[in-house]
Amino acid sequence: MPAPRILLIIGGGIAAYKSIELVRLLRKSGHVVRCVLTRAGEQFVTPLTLAALSENKVYTSLFDLKDEVEMGHIQLSREADLVVVAPATADLMAKMAAGIADDLATTLLLATDKPVLAAPAMNVRMWLHPATQRNVATLRGDGVSVMEPDEGEMACGEYGPGRLPEPEAIFAAIKAALASAPAPSPLTGQPDFAPANHRPLHGRRILVTAGPTHEPIDPVRYIANRSSGKQGFAIAAAAAEAGAEVLLIAGPVALPTPAGVIRVDVETAVEMEREVAAGLPVDAAIMVAAVADWRAADTRAQKIKKDGSGEVPPLALAENPDILASVAKSDRRPPLLIGFAAETNDVVAHAEAKLARKGCDWIVANDVAADPMGGETNRVHIVSNAGVESWDRLPKPAVARKLMEKIADALETRAPIEAD
Repeated sequence: MPAPRILLIIGGGIAAYKSIELVRLLRKSGHVVRCVLTRAGEQFVTPLTLAALSENKVYTSLFDLKDEVEMGHIQLSREADLVVVAPATADLMAKMAAGIADDLATTLLLATDKPVLAAPAMNVRMWLHPATQRNVATLRGDGVSVMEPDEGEMACGEYGPGRLPEPEAIFAAIKAALASAPAPSPLTGQPDFAPANHRPLHGRRILVTAGPTHEPIDPVRYIANRSSGKQGFAIAAAAAEAGAEVLLIAGPVALPTPAGVIRVDVETAVEMEREVAAGLPVDAAIMVAAVADWRAADTRAQKIKKDGSGEVPPLALAENPDILASVAKSDRRPPLLIGFAAETNDVVAHAEAKLARKGCDWIVANDVAADPMGGETNRVHIVSNAGVESWDRLPKPAVARKLMEKIADALETRAPIEAD
């Protein structure tokens, strides 16, 4: 089997230095890598470094006569199995979305007939700006796979989403993209890529719940859990990227809304149950939220104060609604209903019991004792009546994309649900 061929386009920005490690990872795993370095990218990494690591010529100019004779830009744009843009700056993604071709990188992107994966990197305000979010939605609508940026401290000193994903995460996304690429046509020898409106979940309606719930005790205290919402938000993003109309019902988390996703914020389990019911019918419901099992039976209107006696005031609890089980029993039950289970021991056994108890189709289980909530990776087990399917540890966006592939396969023979 021939080695996978990657065309790596490197945009400007301090994160460009991570492209060096990405090239190293790709070459170490046997990929053929050709690098295209933008003029801004040359301010941060050199063609010589990339050439040494990739063992291939590095391309920088659209108007290089020698390059056009040896390998024209059209051929370069179509020779690879996958085009990767990392880092994908706000400027570069804006040009991609608008179809601007004013240098070698953007011309290649406009001319390619191969799948494109973009790993964004920019200031948090630039990432959250409506113009950037519109561009991301446009790119995903055009069939480009746009990764979610990492969240953290930036070179400028600000904090938030916008950091380039780590090279290992980009590498995992590349492997996933190559694994899902169409097989070569027996007539042309080239992959038969479907147009954007034939993405695997185009025309489907997907509901996702994410994050914790906060159950108030008094005006300043609440019952909650450690769910970060990251996996649920990654699933919503992957569903939108796959062409679905996505409704995300989110508990109280400070995460940006994925591009192309309709978001409804809630705080309590009762509020989440109401919004889930209002969001039906859908083709698939993916219940990722870690809903609190109990709430205070009597929420105090004023802050509970110590009285100096040393005695702890009693706290009576009431059971919260079981949203997953309620949806399973509903007359508007989705054709595919998926629950999540975060367990600290006997993960698969507890998931199998939950599957039978809740009446859903799949349980996605993970061990939060081994990898606490809020981490960047996940190792999950898909438990169904057909058995248990265990996946290797992956970045949460990669788990989400792999889950979308499985969902698309499960829904393939079913007619799309009609909205009310």
